Amino acid sequence: MTDKETTQKSSQESGEETAVEQEQPATPEETTQETAENTEETETIDESETSGQEPQEEPHDRLREATESIKETSEKFWENTRQVWSSATFKANQYKKLVQKRIDLSAVHKKITTAHGDLGRLIDDLRNQGQKSIMATSEVKLILERLDSLKAEAAMLEEEIDTIREAEAPHQED
Repeated sequence: MTDKETTQKSSQESGEETAVEQEQPATPEETTQETAENTEETETIDESETSGQEPQEEPHDRLREATESIKETSEKFWENTRQVWSSATFKANQYKKLVQKRIDLSAVHKKITTAHGDLGRLIDDLRNQGQKSIMATSEVKLILERLDSLKAEAAMLEEEIDTIREAEAPHQED
């Protein structure tokens, strides 16, 4: 006989329960009853822990909020980027137009200077020839008309330059 059997036999004779008997698995009914009792205790503990607190957000709610926050932030970023881009392209086009108008104005001023030189030379030649009514000659009148049209063109270009300079970027409608 083994020690275990000897211990069982002597304790059975004395009417005591042995540790071996206590360690034996419980019947299915006893297991179900113990599980039900443990479940009731757990539910009671859960209720007492959460009764004083607000319901916690579930992880998917927090994820959804974080995603929406990121989406809003990125939309604001791209809207600002688009506005800056629009403003920059407007300013670039405005500068391009100004430069072109100034180039045109410079060319007109050169033509005016040339016309003045031609007029002065013609008047000097006519005076040297002894002509009395220099202003009545057709050549002088032609140069003076050309000077008048060049001056009008220069004035028009200067107005266009001022208009371009004062123009503001169009505002974006949301």
